[in-house]
Amino acid sequence: MIKNLSPEQIEALLSTLKARFEKNMNRHGGMEWAKIEAKLQADQNKLWSLNEMEATGGEPDVVGFDDKTGEFIFFDCSAESPKGRRSICYDHDALEARKENKPQNSALNMAADMGIRILAEEEYRKLQTLGNFDTKTSSWIQTPAEIRRLGGAIFADRRYNTIFIYHNGAESYYAARAFRGALRV
Repeated sequence: MIKNLSPEQIEALLSTLKARFEKNMNRHGGMEWAKIEAKLQADQNKLWSLNEMEATGGEPDVVGFDDKTGEFIFFDCSAESPKGRRSICYDHDALEARKENKPQNSALNMAADMGIRILAEEEYRKLQTLGNFDTKTSSWIQTPAEIRRLGGAIFADRRYNTIFIYHNGAESYYAARAFRGALRV
């Protein structure tokens, strides 16, 4: 199903993304905005997903290019975990396991609904080489199947100039924890 934005929404989104791209050249040295914009203009679904990332506070930006696939890689680059995605548990099974005080959603459900995926640990560590992220918040990251099978999930943050990877029960949720997404265009 194609999810369309209006021409005005597309123009506003591209303007925001271009301004962020130009302000943060350290994240994507050597890349040209015109090439990125052309790929975005050709894919309404990806534009819609980026708009969802933006609308929930993710501040998506280009952080890489995959030479093998020819895709530009966007990550959420907001200083703290995206505000519009906080207070959620890890996945649908965790959400269903909560009997009381259920959160509104889960990280994996929200990411799927947005057409993105949550960052893996190595991607989270790459993001942290581009700046200081999650110094007051934390972000769910992809959890290995064995940990999830045992009821856990992992999240990460930056404290004391160090990236920490932690664990929690997958059904837990906190006002300062969201997830960061990735999208390939």
